[in-house]
Amino acid sequence: MFHGTTILCVKRYNKLAMGGDGQVTLGNTIIKQNAKKTRKMYNNKVLAGFAGATADAFTLFEKFESKLETYRGNIKRSAVELAKDWRTDKILRRLEALLIVADINHTFLISGNGDVLEPEGGIASIGSGGAYAHSAAKALYDNTELPAEEIVRKAMEIAAETCIYTNKNIVIETLEGE
Repeated sequence: MFHGTTILCVKRYNKLAMGGDGQVTLGNTIIKQNAKKTRKMYNNKVLAGFAGATADAFTLFEKFESKLETYRGNIKRSAVELAKDWRTDKILRRLEALLIVADINHTFLISGNGDVLEPEGGIASIGSGGAYAHSAAKALYDNTELPAEEIVRKAMEIAAETCIYTNKNIVIETLEGE
């Protein structure tokens, strides 16, 4: 588990939303409260979010973006190739982070152990507040008609009330299917 962030991704009604809190911690000290841990990639067709060491995550963002270019936006192939590199490369395998990457059709959780997981149910989360955000999002998804962006916003706010490593400075990126 990585302390210091919460990333939540929800797909609903042909829309995708990914949110991240803004808190950055170093040990038990808050260093920054408005960091951006999600971003759009590949001509705004892919969303990515990270939990873990910031420098490691930026390295992984760059590697993943390179894979997207190489495989012309094929998110599944790009995720698998990044996981292979991450697991086998002597330098990359020391990186401490998790990624969620998603397009309108697929969502993947990628780890340095070589995991490329496609969560079921339209919801994926990582980070120290990930379980809280996931639980809140699942309840909202199953019991309301809220759109993906609102589910992410409300679930992240709930996580921020529970997880000391998560704050309410939430940045949400969205994609819409055609």
